[in-house]
Amino acid sequence: MKARIALYGALREADTRGYVELDVPAGSSIAELRELLVAHLAEHAPAIPANLVRRSAFASAEEILHNHRTVPEGVELAVLPPVSGG
Repeated sequence: MKARIALYGALREADTRGYVELDVPAGSSIAELRELLVAHLAEHAPAIPANLVRRSAFASAEEILHNHRTVPEGVELAVLPPVSGG
């Protein structure tokens, strides 16, 4: 299946469209999707550190999706990098 992932913060620099589309095997977990995104960015946006993706949250429009969850079909996801401020 295709997963469309909206990019925010520093991750937005990975693609000028503001999103990426990845082929994801049906039944994949968010943890597996995370690693697919790391591999995609290593090839297409090597300036984005893998650790940034590994520390980011994945979410649907309704909720944060933890690593053990299955990637929902037909739903746009977002990857939200950690933020800091003060």
